[in-house]
Amino acid sequence: MALHITGDTAADELLTDNPLALLVGMLLDQQVAMETAFAGPLKIEQRTGAADAATIASMDPDDFLAAFKQSPSVHRFPGSMATRVQSLCQTLVDDWGGDASALWTAPSSGSGTGPDGPTVLKRLKALPGFGEQKAKIFLALLGKQYGFTGEGWREASAPYGEDGSFRSVADIVSPESLTKVREHKRAMKAAAKAAK
Repeated sequence: MALHITGDTAADELLTDNPLALLVGMLLDQQVAMETAFAGPLKIEQRTGAADAATIASMDPDDFLAAFKQSPSVHRFPGSMATRVQSLCQTLVDDWGGDASALWTAPSSGSGTGPDGPTVLKRLKALPGFGEQKAKIFLALLGKQYGFTGEGWREASAPYGEDGSFRSVADIVSPESLTKVREHKRAMKAAAKAAK
């Protein structure tokens, strides 16, 4: 399994190999191009040397912000997003032993098996910066491209889990699919604007 989201081999390899990087990329995916958001974790690692939740959470907030602001900036809103990334990492440390993948691999309480789709969705929605839509898109990404097979993931991530759709980052596997997702997003924005 290898992700192809950013068009940058090093950034995509980090997303593939580091569950925290993938989660942070999803967190950053708002008000910037998807590739910019998902390339953010590599910029953070290159500038801070940190690729784990505990290290990022414990960094001096001013130093972390400075890394975010370095040109090209990690996000167009470096202040709020740097704070959000550190909050996310602190939550992972406090609730998940610093392991982002535990969100979708740790057994549900009382069961010896991995969590089902609705459980993972609930866990994601409890994270700072993850509302309903972002949590559903990330769950769809886990199911479509990251090997998550928990029961009911497609239903829990609907409509993003739909097979053969081009709605979100969960569907980006090539430059062609990126173009289709962009076209879908443009069409949705135009429809929303027309409805006003």
